[in-house]
Amino acid sequence: MAFDLASGLGLHPAALKLRAERTKVIASNLANLDTPGYRARDLDFKRSLAEAGGDGAHARPGDALTGGVTLGYRVPYQAAQDGNTVELGIEQAAFAQNAVDFQMSLTFLNTKIKGLQTAITGNA
Repeated sequence: MAFDLASGLGLHPAALKLRAERTKVIASNLANLDTPGYRARDLDFKRSLAEAGGDGAHARPGDALTGGVTLGYRVPYQAAQDGNTVELGIEQAAFAQNAVDFQMSLTFLNTKIKGLQTAITGNA
């Protein structure tokens, strides 16, 4: 009986990759806090996961590991006069929430792997 590891792990590997990508985007925003004309970017996690096939509707679960993400521009609450749309508090909050979400996805993935390991070895 063949077993597809990607389907066994569900959407968690794709979620981890997307959260890692979002970390890079938010870090880039923070690095450009004082860059005139810089426009803050972000990705819509739910939409990106669906496009990557992580929800099971469009493709196989492993496809998100090789696909790219589509970035959009964040709409600022209050843009700076120099055209920069990075807001420090918003970016810090997004970074912190993304870190918590990353850790949660990692915990779910570890639980899945331990469950699969138990199923394979038969040890509880």
